[in-house]
Amino acid sequence: MTIEMTDIKLNYITIGEARARTGLRMVLGAYPIPGPWRESCKGVYYVKGLQYTPVKTANADASDLAIGMNASQSELLEWTGQSSAPVVAWNDERPRASWVDQLHLAERLNPEPPLIPSDSEERIRMFGLANELLGEGGLVWVKRLLMVHDPLQTLPADDPQRAFFSFLGEKYGYTPAAAERAALLIADILARFAAQLAAQHSAGRRYLVGDKLSALDIYWAACCCILSPLPPERCPMADGFRGVYGNRDARIAAALTPALLAHRDFIYATHLELPVVF
Repeated sequence: MTIEMTDIKLNYITIGEARARTGLRMVLGAYPIPGPWRESCKGVYYVKGLQYTPVKTANADASDLAIGMNASQSELLEWTGQSSAPVVAWNDERPRASWVDQLHLAERLNPEPPLIPSDSEERIRMFGLANELLGEGGLVWVKRLLMVHDPLQTLPADDPQRAFFSFLGEKYGYTPAAAERAALLIADILARFAAQLAAQHSAGRRYLVGDKLSALDIYWAACCCILSPLPPERCPMADGFRGVYGNRDARIAAALTPALLAHRDFIYATHLELPVVF
């Protein structure tokens, strides 16, 4: 799969260079695709004002994305003990590969503004809903199954794009039945978020938990884009991925309410970097 790289704006270094450095480094990949885990991590560190050196996981000019991802995994595995981005490294501490660890590190490095509620009930709700988005088996995880469903059903065996979708399908356990379950789960999670947002609005609150921005708002904005990407002027992603980053399931479309989309737009316009940079 050939991907246009002209919209990349970050100054990436290689994994080898990153391992030799100190300070804050963030392994992001180097493709113009707004991966939800990637953009969630970037968003937290952006709001915190934490400057980091971006690290690529493969050559930015790789003509085949699946090959590039496979080639980079061994380097990342050797350094971090796992093979997925994003990863945050701080000095000689252990690299943080999970969204929970990345958030706690950001809170420690710069406590202001706090993105984890101090109230225990709000904190429990925030982490529970965030896990519905970013945790294993959550919305982002199972959306991968829908991303590969149509291409694997329709692309010929010799189509060069099929390798990438086969790579993702194998990684996330794709089957047609799993894709059907994924659609139902996503619709259910969206309904939970819609109810939470409606309850907050009824209480005169603008954010998903509490009365100010939390990590959950950032996570929602980043994850929503895997169902309804921001327009090109706000997110200059690779055009070839706009289709798979969108949604063709009527059940999900009904659950992705105008209020949820408006909340994504509000968070990006008020708190996050626009346009999205790659």
